[in-house]
Amino acid sequence: MTSPSGCPVAHDFDPLAGSFLRSPYPTLNDLRDQSPVHYVPSLDHWLITRYADVSAILGDPATFSAANVQAPLTSLVPEAADTLHKELRNTPVLSNFDPPGHSRVRRLLAPLFSPRRVAALEPRIEQFTAELVDAFADYGHVDIVGALAFPLPALTLFRLLGFPDDDVEQLKSWCGDKLEINWGRPDAAYQRRATKNMSLFWDYCEKYVEARKHDLGDDLTSDLLRQRDEDVDALDDREVASVVYALSFAGHETTTNLIGNALRHLLTRPKLWWRISEEPGLIAGAVYETLRYDSSVIAWRRITTRKVEIGGTVVPGGARLMLALGAANHDPSVFPEPEEFAIDRANAKVQLSFGRGIHYCLGHLLARVELEIVLRQLSQRFPSMRLVPGQDLEFPRNISFRGPVSMEVEWDVAVNTVPRAKVTP
Repeated sequence: MTSPSGCPVAHDFDPLAGSFLRSPYPTLNDLRDQSPVHYVPSLDHWLITRYADVSAILGDPATFSAANVQAPLTSLVPEAADTLHKELRNTPVLSNFDPPGHSRVRRLLAPLFSPRRVAALEPRIEQFTAELVDAFADYGHVDIVGALAFPLPALTLFRLLGFPDDDVEQLKSWCGDKLEINWGRPDAAYQRRATKNMSLFWDYCEKYVEARKHDLGDDLTSDLLRQRDEDVDALDDREVASVVYALSFAGHETTTNLIGNALRHLLTRPKLWWRISEEPGLIAGAVYETLRYDSSVIAWRRITTRKVEIGGTVVPGGARLMLALGAANHDPSVFPEPEEFAIDRANAKVQLSFGRGIHYCLGHLLARVELEIVLRQLSQRFPSMRLVPGQDLEFPRNISFRGPVSMEVEWDVAVNTVPRAKVTP
């Protein structure tokens, strides 16, 4: 069946169904092979699946606005909607901001994520990783998400922002609520609870920025506040708090998923795991191939500012788009044999997982560095590491962010655990 525009209608496609969340790529590949564009009634979104179209949309902010990126995916009950409207006072600053305002914020933030700044963080990330790994090294088995992939990006990002370590668990919990409200389909009870927690999270960020103004430190928040001494375009208090609020989620949730996805695919391919333990120089390629093969963000959103043709289909102005990054990254016209996980793939870097154009992910280098450090330390210390067989992995209930919620791994302690001294820089 087709829509009035002649676009096929994907009546049976539900990106929040459990079967899709467990294994999205066969469905996405089939839809991409059928048509570049589908209308999805279950979400009232237009699904875009081919690499060329997704790439072009990401590169054209005038036609395809980012204003809906952080909006709740589905309608909220009145009480939850009222909480967000009245109590969440943040303003668009990054992923959901269009030019010219986005250009100003991006200019101010970009130096804070420069290669030099990220390189300065590497020893700290190495230390965090080693300490977390030391805590389970003698066990022979662990939930690697809970023990490493979850806390490491949080420790890194929250310390980068200047948050106290004692607040990490609470902040992570609030971030989880934001994920399901903005990109999932929670029930009414969850909506009421989660939107209240999002409000508490915002209050925390506002109070933190206010306190930091009187006690500047060595952190990103303080750097943003210091910019007021030298830049007339520096961010005001609400904008700084909004940046902190946005980065608190985006800066770690995606990296947690990326670490989990990389380990899942490498550990189910023992020869590849052994190769990177013997040849650490292959790790960078494994990171890029994970981003392509099973990204931590498999879909993103845009809204059309005018009537436009996409892949031969006329889409009306105001249309909500679901950009299937996962389908684009498996497009055989760009990536030969796309269903093969190949850590030496020549063009893996052109994947779209970090976006493209003016909204290209500011934290892309930090995320890659964190994963490289994790893979280097784990592969050298535990070359026999493997997934515990028989697991039924669970994935978050949302359309965009993908990674195992938990994942049990095991290794041969007496034979294969390499002492920490051999991996500490």
